[in-house]
Amino acid sequence: MLIPLYGRAVEARKEHPLLRDAKAVEIVESLDYDFAKLDGNRGLTGAVLRGMIFDGWVSEFLRANPAGTVVEIGAGLNTRFERLDNGTCHWVELDLSDSMELRRQFFEPTDRRSMVAGSVTEADWLDAVREHPAPYFFVAEAVLPYVPREGCEAAIGFIRDQFPGSPVAFDTAGAGMVERIDNHNSAKLMSARFLWPCDDPSELESWGLRLLDSRTIAQLQPAVRAGVPAAFRDRLDAIGLAPQVESYRLNLFTT
Repeated sequence: MLIPLYGRAVEARKEHPLLRDAKAVEIVESLDYDFAKLDGNRGLTGAVLRGMIFDGWVSEFLRANPAGTVVEIGAGLNTRFERLDNGTCHWVELDLSDSMELRRQFFEPTDRRSMVAGSVTEADWLDAVREHPAPYFFVAEAVLPYVPREGCEAAIGFIRDQFPGSPVAFDTAGAGMVERIDNHNSAKLMSARFLWPCDDPSELESWGLRLLDSRTIAQLQPAVRAGVPAAFRDRLDAIGLAPQVESYRLNLFTT
């Protein structure tokens, strides 16, 4: 959770940032952690781009459903609510107990925002979702590839059966990336590893999903790309040429 947090904080401090995230800067400055070990890590920019694409999908949902509910699975130290809150939406943040304990040091629940400790592979967290109004958008950024495939399928089954018609956004990693993950800059700094490969996200339609969109981190939605500093757009095109980038997909489904 610290790599994407630091990526956003580093970006936010730039003169012409890809995104603004004052809360990420505040958290980084508050944590007793040597973030200098992450400096120069290529994964920082990738994490920022990934978050921007998920933000784009969530923003589109909230424009159509300003009082709807966003369910953030594996919230970590994400600041998506701070970036996208429109004053009327609802938010449910789910993470494991130790991660949620840390999260609660920097965020507080409100009548529109619930913070839930639990596992996505168990059904207990669904009750907290029902306490907020429909429609729902489920987003799991950098979470499901680290969960055993059967656990992911079970989690999607909960959403499919109890919240039919809801959009679900999550990332997948191809076999080549899963096999070479030990060589990735960010992976060298953590013990978690991708646990299952998915070369074609449409294969997951067998879980009762329908694929609506699939992108690499270099394929920002037009509305998101329009907000990127012009000097960075050529770099985006270069990033997209890397074979490993094509192997890692950000996907939008509906149940």
